Amino acid sequence: MPQLLLELFSEEIPARMQAQAAKDLERMAREKLAAEGLLPEALTAFAGPRRLTLVAEGLAAAQAERHEERKGPRLGSPDQAIEGFLRSTGLTRDQLVERDGLYFAHIHKPGRPTPAIVAEMVEAIVRNFPWPKSMVSGVSKLRWVRPLQRILCVFDGEVVPFQIDGFVSGDLTEGHRFMGSGQAFHVKDFDSYADGLARNFVVLDPEERKERILDAARTLCFARNFELVEDDGLLDEVAGLTEWPTPVMGDMDPAFLDLPPEVIRTSMRVHQRFFAVRDPATGFLVPHFIAVANIEATDGGKLIASGNGRVLSARLSDARFFWTEDQRMRLEDRLEKLKGVTFHAKLGNMYQRVERITALAGELAPYVRDDEGTKAKAMQAARLCKADLGTGMVGEFPELQGVMGAYYADKEGLEPEIVDAIRWHYKPQGPTDDVPVQAVAATVALADKLDTLVSFFGIDEKPTGSRDPYALRRAALGVIRIILQTRTRLPLKAFASDDLLAFFADRLKVLLREQGQRHDLVDAVFALGDDDLVRIVSKVNALEGFLGSEDGKNLLAGYKRAVNILKAEEKKAALPTGEPAEIKGAPPEEAGLVIAVGHMEIELGKALEKEDYAWAMRELAALRPAVDAFFDKVLVNSEVASERENRLRLLVKVRDAMGRVADFSQITG
Repeated sequence: MPQLLLELFSEEIPARMQAQAAKDLERMAREKLAAEGLLPEALTAFAGPRRLTLVAEGLAAAQAERHEERKGPRLGSPDQAIEGFLRSTGLTRDQLVERDGLYFAHIHKPGRPTPAIVAEMVEAIVRNFPWPKSMVSGVSKLRWVRPLQRILCVFDGEVVPFQIDGFVSGDLTEGHRFMGSGQAFHVKDFDSYADGLARNFVVLDPEERKERILDAARTLCFARNFELVEDDGLLDEVAGLTEWPTPVMGDMDPAFLDLPPEVIRTSMRVHQRFFAVRDPATGFLVPHFIAVANIEATDGGKLIASGNGRVLSARLSDARFFWTEDQRMRLEDRLEKLKGVTFHAKLGNMYQRVERITALAGELAPYVRDDEGTKAKAMQAARLCKADLGTGMVGEFPELQGVMGAYYADKEGLEPEIVDAIRWHYKPQGPTDDVPVQAVAATVALADKLDTLVSFFGIDEKPTGSRDPYALRRAALGVIRIILQTRTRLPLKAFASDDLLAFFADRLKVLLREQGQRHDLVDAVFALGDDDLVRIVSKVNALEGFLGSEDGKNLLAGYKRAVNILKAEEKKAALPTGEPAEIKGAPPEEAGLVIAVGHMEIELGKALEKEDYAWAMRELAALRPAVDAFFDKVLVNSEVASERENRLRLLVKVRDAMGRVADFSQITG
């Protein structure tokens, strides 16, 4: 079946926008083709520095005929309503069908050639493409991320004819800006397109560009017994900056190696987009770097490497100046400057935030580790954790917040636990980031994130949909991960509002779901009002295993049956109170359940007090035979009032006993 090839060729597309642009192009094309009844066998998009490309395989040559039935107004409706319906369908009144008291329109739409549909699709995509930022240039009023230069659109080997604000579609593209032939060339399908680009020094696929960079960079390092310091974010960026990526190794002045390695790597990454290189035996950086050029130089890249080395030296000279100057002032003496740094218009300045974090660290410390030493160190670390915001180094490299504070604290001779707490207090910053587990560091990290959450929830700045400008979801996930990894028994109710507690519950469900666990179990445990995340997760894990067993599944069914009966009876009158009795002449299954529930209550209480949830689940499992037998042999709604009331008391007892573990009504299945 025919193939569609589309290329939108422009000036340089920012690297940070390329991956999403490829996804948006594929999504928009898929939606618009599907809306016309055209379903490609495969749809693939590519993004690079100067082009967005789409290839759709297996498209039909034309759209199939379509028949649509559209419901109209009721019979006898005003003429105005009927005429409006006729205009929308393009039919006349005698063409309408009457059925079930309504008018219906049967609309026949003949299929159109696919190129006509593609032309409309491309125009809609170009005019409505969701670039984060865009611009208008030249005589055209067309808005694009950077000036659009050419549109290639070929279907089944032929150009799809259309024009958009002066841009006429064609079958021409061009290769590398410097290494290509300098001439545009014709293509008829994706194979000739990809081959032509390769001959003109363009690697189309960004994944292939990344592989080329890594392979060549590792080879350069291996040849000198070094090791590449890999960086996925930087790799994505340089792959988006180069069409023909060519790594070269450069040298730096070894004297700069006395700077903190994070400073060297950040300067390389942020200013120059270089990869650092280290000695695999020691793990220390070596005075070399990997730059990724966009050309193959005739001298093997020596001139490029030399020029990059000079620029890097200038950058590192600035960093050395900041490093030296920053150490002339103690962190404690920098706190006054934080009064001039606004945290948020409604939440005060950074100095006030530090005061809140310090006080909060003092409250949290006993939960993390109950000793005065931990509390004192945590409060001192909290007081100093933001002091590096006023340093020259962090002003130059905001990414090094916390890291530089730790270095300066170490230079001042502060205790190692305080130094580590300053370094780690921003962590974890993502789902795979390391978690601070040492008591002082964990306390300060918790205080920092809890203050953020409590403060912004307090001024009603909560995440909405995909919008989370203050990274509150990340902060909540960080609190949860720290609590669980350090097994801190923190009563969240003492620090969080009801809506913030619900937010934590939602984030915990997300975390457990990513680990393959059931979110309804979190709801079931949270419903009891527990705010101890360690205990909640322990219960969830135990419930997961229990409900995966036959005993668990059957007991859950029995529980829901009991609850449904109680709900039905509660609508008629208040449920009877008091303890169920062993009534003379009652079926043995009734007496058996009375005994089983009584025993289970005692043992369950012991298990819950010891937080032995495996034991608690065994006790619930032991109740299952008695529950099954009761529902099999005993009629709850007996005509004898005393029997019915006693049996309802027994079901209430079963429900309430199980409810000490979780609210089983929240559990699906």
